[in-house]
Amino acid sequence: QVQLVESGGGLVQAGGSLRLSCAASGRTFSRYLMGWFRQAPGKEREFVAAISWSGRTTYYADSVKGRFTISRDNAKNTVYLQMNSLKPEDTAVYYCAAKLKNIPREDLATPGEYDYWGQGTQVTVSS
Repeated sequence: QVQLVESGGGLVQAGGSLRLSCAASGRTFSRYLMGWFRQAPGKEREFVAAISWSGRTTYYADSVKGRFTISRDNAKNTVYLQMNSLKPEDTAVYYCAAKLKNIPREDLATPGEYDYWGQGTQVTVSS
């Protein structure tokens, strides 16, 4: 069982930056593929980024590529999402998710593929 707790959300002006953190319980964190998703009001949950268990491989949605960076510190059982050049359309609740094993790249964006989810943290970008 893994528990995930996100933090770092808030209100920021367009063009600003935020860093989200996701702290995980359990001693097997380093074995998990980790992902970030977001969900805006009235929209489906969408993939943002993912990182392999080693941290060597990262994946991004086209909408955030070049602006967001996912990273992890396995010693701290934490995954991060650095968000720069934020836009109003980035406004959403951001969730981190964990998958015990690596999955095919084409499945990374599928929420149902992940085993555990955090409660989410709100990010609001004002124009």
